[in-house]
Amino acid sequence: MGARIGIIGAGVMGAAHLRTIAGEVAGADVVAVSDADLARARAAAAGGTGIRVLPDAYELIRSAEVDAVIIASSDATHEAFALACLAAGKPVLCEKPLATTGEASLRVVDAEVALGRRLVQVGFMRRFDAGYATVKRELEDGNVGAPLLVHCTHRNARVPPSYTSEMLITSSASHEIDVARWLIGDEVVSASVYTPRPTSRAANGMQDPQFVILEMESGVLVDVEVFVNAGYGYDIRCELVGEAGTIALPPTVASSFLERFTSAYRHQLQDWVRGLRNGATSGPSAWDGYAASVVADACLESLASGRPAGVHLAARPGLYA
Repeated sequence: MGARIGIIGAGVMGAAHLRTIAGEVAGADVVAVSDADLARARAAAAGGTGIRVLPDAYELIRSAEVDAVIIASSDATHEAFALACLAAGKPVLCEKPLATTGEASLRVVDAEVALGRRLVQVGFMRRFDAGYATVKRELEDGNVGAPLLVHCTHRNARVPPSYTSEMLITSSASHEIDVARWLIGDEVVSASVYTPRPTSRAANGMQDPQFVILEMESGVLVDVEVFVNAGYGYDIRCELVGEAGTIALPPTVASSFLERFTSAYRHQLQDWVRGLRNGATSGPSAWDGYAASVVADACLESLASGRPAGVHLAARPGLYA
């Protein structure tokens, strides 16, 4: 048996991770699953063999039968479960966001720094997508020259009525925030959110679409169109403009994020499992999760005020150098 994985949260994302590990990832087995909805946990567990259903997520984290944990539960639970994993000394792959605010995310960072070793990886799976990897490689190889601009688009066909204006930032644009930091290798220093006329498809007064501009420390500007009721499909775009040329993702319209990023999720999980075996994670860190949360906080401030908001990060600990 490979690494024994416990999954907290058996919704769309948790169930998808379970299926991927069971059928496509070498060196790991899902041995336990926990969800506030026991029926949902049992349904997910049926997708594997011999998977225990535990009603208490903290019991799963403490279990001697679980080597590492995937957190795929609701956003508000991430901080507490990540801290519990760190207290138990167990590696954790936490779906974004790491926590609901920058302040909460910093508590996870501080707890990990106190341990003196990286145990947390954040689920920014786009870093494992072949298209994004090509954009980054072309930039690093000097084929487009120094970066000047990055144009991003994040469109969903539709979202549930429970989706809010703030979730366009925290649940959707958070991926583009991480992509900007990763591609440019730089931190965001300012965020502005603009609100055009809302689409007629938006429910309950949601401000959809939104247009986000991020200013990087190097002066590169990143714009992000977030449109979560576009109607026609799931459409993710990214074009990097350099001094000597441009490079963009190939155009792809999918039915859902799971379809669009199937390979990225698989590669992310395989990389994480490989890190478990080698004793070191190499994917997006708790610091990356913290930085993304601070930028999201600034975006929300701008959304509320209609003015640009500064981004102020704590000093970066040496653990994440």
